[in-house]
Amino acid sequence: MELRELVHIWLIVCPLVFLGGLIDAVAGGGGLITLPAYLLAGLPAHMASGTNKCGNAFGTFLSTGRFLKRGDVHIPSALAGAVGALIGAWVGARLNLIMPEQVLYYIMIAVVPVMAMFLLLKRDFGQEDRSGELNRVQLMAMAAGIGLVIGGYDGFFGPGAGTFLMLAFTGLCRFDLLTASGNTKVANSASNLASLVTFGLAGKVMWPVGIPAALCGIAGNYLGSSLALKGGAKVIRPMFFVVLGLLLARLIYGLVV
Repeated sequence: MELRELVHIWLIVCPLVFLGGLIDAVAGGGGLITLPAYLLAGLPAHMASGTNKCGNAFGTFLSTGRFLKRGDVHIPSALAGAVGALIGAWVGARLNLIMPEQVLYYIMIAVVPVMAMFLLLKRDFGQEDRSGELNRVQLMAMAAGIGLVIGGYDGFFGPGAGTFLMLAFTGLCRFDLLTASGNTKVANSASNLASLVTFGLAGKVMWPVGIPAALCGIAGNYLGSSLALKGGAKVIRPMFFVVLGLLLARLIYGLVV
């Protein structure tokens, strides 16, 4: 690929990956911005999916480190979720290479409005940590199941996976939003790693695009994780509605176009 073509792609992709990284660090769902950026730049669908993982993975690793350093992660359940996400994302990425995406579009168009209504009606959602209501075995099993299912979605399709992980860790494991956000980063890091390796081995990562995008993703995630750690639920909750709106628009666009 000529330098002129690369510069054209960088000018489209890099600013959007920075923005996506910022949003992803706060409430998940950065892929709603980053994946369309690669498609807009002209990358084929499977190449866009693989390069998107390269651009997003390293920023997610940074956010994970910051949450771990602050202690805003429930380590046992986060590790269980990460193991499930590793397996699920590998399976999902393999399916992505051989299957169309249309089935998931229809499912998610039905699910997203339900999630938005739930958040609107349950205004105290994620305000306090009630994970102590579950015993250790229940919590670990729940976290592993969350990682497996949503990790599979992340490997296969991707956009919105971080948001779904956060909602699941909050709604099912009963963590507060900040701890759920930390657990999400750990599980999302695992799913991103598994997906990136799978796509990379299949030759579906455009490294000259993915590496500069990764640097922009790191910068966006650094800023976003700072906002999340300082603002907690006050910052995270409103961002959920922005991400869910973007996801619904993205799904409808994908079916119409």
